[in-house]
Amino acid sequence: MFASAPSSALFWVRRGVQLVVGLVAYGIAIALLVRAGIGVPPWDVFAQGITRQTGLPFGLVVNLVGALVLLLWIPLRQKPGVGTVLNVLLIGPSAEFGLWLVPQQTVPVQQVVVFAGGLALLALATGLYVGARLGPGPRDGLMTGLQARTGWPIWVVRTGIEVIVLLVGFVLGGQLGVGTLAFALLIGPMVNVTLPLLRIPDRPTTPTAVKEVSA
Repeated sequence: MFASAPSSALFWVRRGVQLVVGLVAYGIAIALLVRAGIGVPPWDVFAQGITRQTGLPFGLVVNLVGALVLLLWIPLRQKPGVGTVLNVLLIGPSAEFGLWLVPQQTVPVQQVVVFAGGLALLALATGLYVGARLGPGPRDGLMTGLQARTGWPIWVVRTGIEVIVLLVGFVLGGQLGVGTLAFALLIGPMVNVTLPLLRIPDRPTTPTAVKEVSA
């Protein structure tokens, strides 16, 4: 007998749905971290700084920064996927929606709860959209592209990028706080859990044979 493999259509639908859900959740997670008011990730410090200097909506700035980072892929010879394009298009509007939905927090206990929720959601969202395997985000591609071109360890490249955008964002007026440090320390181990759990496996190419066991 043969066990039926998942149909090709269902396989791609699952990947597409997981990608979109992950990207929308990622944007809302960013909004939660911003509304917590105790510090945001380095790239969001950068986006906040640009928002304060230009008056542009935060979500639009997130989109524009993603698009500009994507341009840096050209000299690095990185190839985007559909997930890369949707990353640029969806995270910004989702973050803007989250900012509209969630009020600014000022009570310490509520700030910690909202920040923790945002951090957990961001780790889950990262596992979802990366696990769909339809193309890395602009910032991830920049990191891997620089690593491939320079030969430096990935942690050196990642840390260097994060430090640069954090410092520039802070100078521009972005929000730097204890949450920024907490994010830097915790997001790695958390994503290390969600990535393997949510990674969609390779599609089976042939039916799986199942032997009948005689009584």
